[in-house]
Amino acid sequence: MASEGTHAASALDRISPLLDDRRIADGVIHRPRLVNGYVDVLPDSPEDDSKSLAQRTMEFPLLAPIYEHIWRPAGALAFMGFNLQHFREERAKTVRALQLSGNQTVLDIACGPGNFTANFADALSPRGLAIGLDISRPMLRKAVETNSRPNTVYLRGDATSLPFPDATLDAVTCYAALYLIPDPFTVLDEMTRVLKPGGRISVMASRASEHPAIRRTQRRVLGLTGLRMFDVNEFTDYFRSSGLTEIAQEIHGVVQYVHASKPTG
Repeated sequence: MASEGTHAASALDRISPLLDDRRIADGVIHRPRLVNGYVDVLPDSPEDDSKSLAQRTMEFPLLAPIYEHIWRPAGALAFMGFNLQHFREERAKTVRALQLSGNQTVLDIACGPGNFTANFADALSPRGLAIGLDISRPMLRKAVETNSRPNTVYLRGDATSLPFPDATLDAVTCYAALYLIPDPFTVLDEMTRVLKPGGRISVMASRASEHPAIRRTQRRVLGLTGLRMFDVNEFTDYFRSSGLTEIAQEIHGVVQYVHASKPTG
């Protein structure tokens, strides 16, 4: 228990200098506090009725262990066209795409139970930092329980208003979540804002069918649950219009991965 308390205190110490003091002073984010081993910068608030069915599902306490061991692996494998080799290499590929090493700081948005966050931490030095951000308390409690490292911090925050100043982080990623969020391109705006020049960004999201009839059916059916299917060029076009460079895309089944760099000049 003492080691858990020490790690929690260290998490608060490590994340606090990175947070945007101006946003705290303006009341946009709450002063950071420890809750069940993670850092919380959101005010306590009643249930948000604007959340989609998919977003509300992520708040169920019993989902986190199922998501970690069953839902995410089975769902991702099916969406990837049952490409088992790619599924097994997904985390290592993401580490390479983000070019993680040394004392970098990486933000894992919608981290869930921290499966990827822990891998990111393992790719860094002890002085590096992997931050797992999620809005779901059950997911964060599970992340602290199962995927903590000395150089991880789990943070409850809002992906549409990240609690960091501009150009703070070396790498930012969001996997398997943008299709759940009502305003995904606001999240991308925020990811780009907090990324340092020369930093890397990587997203994994859905890919709509190229056949119009199937695409219409996908959007009509999945739209009822709050899930969104993205066109194949939506992210590459966004990154290009945002001035990002070294844009690369990889497609597996109905899943797309898009990576890019923020220019230094």
